[in-house]
Amino acid sequence: MNSLSTQKKLLSCSCICALLFISACSSTPPKKVNPITRLPPQTKPVPKNPADMPVFGSDEFNRIKDEYPDAPPDVADVPDAEPVEEPLSKYGNKSPYTVLGETYKIMPTAKGFTQTGKASWYGTKFHGLRTSSGEKYDMYKMTAAHRNLPLPSYVRVTNVSNGKSVIVKVNDRGPFHSDRIMDLSYAAAARLDYLKAGTATVRIEAIDPAEFQGKLGKTGKPAKAAKADMASEEPRFYVQIGAFGVIGNATALQARILDLVYAPVQIAQGDGVHRVQVGPFFTREDAEKVADILSERDLGKAIVIKR
Repeated sequence: MNSLSTQKKLLSCSCICALLFISACSSTPPKKVNPITRLPPQTKPVPKNPADMPVFGSDEFNRIKDEYPDAPPDVADVPDAEPVEEPLSKYGNKSPYTVLGETYKIMPTAKGFTQTGKASWYGTKFHGLRTSSGEKYDMYKMTAAHRNLPLPSYVRVTNVSNGKSVIVKVNDRGPFHSDRIMDLSYAAAARLDYLKAGTATVRIEAIDPAEFQGKLGKTGKPAKAAKADMASEEPRFYVQIGAFGVIGNATALQARILDLVYAPVQIAQGDGVHRVQVGPFFTREDAEKVADILSERDLGKAIVIKR
């Protein structure tokens, strides 16, 4: 048995959907409590017969401990997910949303997103169940769950300890545990070589499907490096929300913005001025969406710049 803790699996991805529905229907804001104490301990095994699986989201279901498959196939050759342009899924993109007393916001775009932190994985307990996006979870495919990325998104995930990386499709929500940033499928965790450890420190880098497809040649192999270099030199857009002579004022605004949007917020310095900028975004449209959000909060005049 792997070292996945009871706490991890209780707070993982799809098992929260029923609670999310209840929270959305309640007219009283949920009381903030420690999520770890919200659900019962997981001690029961996954039923051998799928027909014996308790009702999803029930107390009995929540007491089942996630597991490895009994006779796992070799997933070493499972291909990466191929980034393709898709519309946002009908489900799983409501923002903000509340789970176990905590409120989360969906990023307006995944473009340019990077994050480093601890990742876990989920397996047989959720295999075949619906993810937050409505797709069925298949633990033998390259998928993942994230609290804030739009569904679907495509990201490259790298295990920091060994340098191994995979491309996965983000089609689910979770993990709802403060010290973890992503849940990966069984296959993805196997290829990153952290199944036994249960968790690993990973680096997440968003992939733009249009750019990815544009860099593929007719043979399906990446285009020449010169073309990739040209793509990296394309102008990027930022939302500038304030300019200050005192760095403390800039960092204070930066902290406020980070509570509103899930996008990089940087302080560009030059000529003694500290400019608070959100981005980068690859299109003006994406930048303008964020500018509208910030303007509605009366944080100052938000303008879109290109550099």
